[in-house]
Amino acid sequence: MKIVIINGSARKGNTLAAINAFIKGASEKNKIEIIEPDKLNIAPCKGCGVCQCSKGCVDKDDTNPTIDKIAAADMILFATPVYWWGMSAQLKLVIDKCYCRGLQLKNKKVGTIVVGGSPVDSIQYELIDKQFDCMAKYLSWDMLFNKSYYATARDELEKNKDSMNELEGIGKNL
Repeated sequence: MKIVIINGSARKGNTLAAINAFIKGASEKNKIEIIEPDKLNIAPCKGCGVCQCSKGCVDKDDTNPTIDKIAAADMILFATPVYWWGMSAQLKLVIDKCYCRGLQLKNKKVGTIVVGGSPVDSIQYELIDKQFDCMAKYLSWDMLFNKSYYATARDELEKNKDSMNELEGIGKNL
């Protein structure tokens, strides 16, 4: 299976630790590519709608090659830290630009990893999960998992062996 991971964090901290644990489990049987939005040149969606009449976004930036990778994947893993009770702007930017080829993202297998500085019973995780649930319903996604983790210090999640084993197991069982 071809898996594309969209890393919504610009830091090398807990979100990356979660991604790496998932990759450790999934890499044996799957082809994995990581998209790092903070390293791309992607303009925000203008809502012009021209993309619906052509083969993609009209912006001459990294949008179309990025969306090509996502559309070609069998599975998409969205990973994000919590910023102001929502997903990071880096991840949201890529999701917004998926509009240009939304129908090509139908029926994908999808997973989410959310890492925040509040306990996982906080409303912030529920808000992010609901946003992904709406996308999943609209695009007929097969939501394989939604995992949320609480970690404040930059290396806290990596030290949580239960969480790392859980993420590795999710990847291994795909």
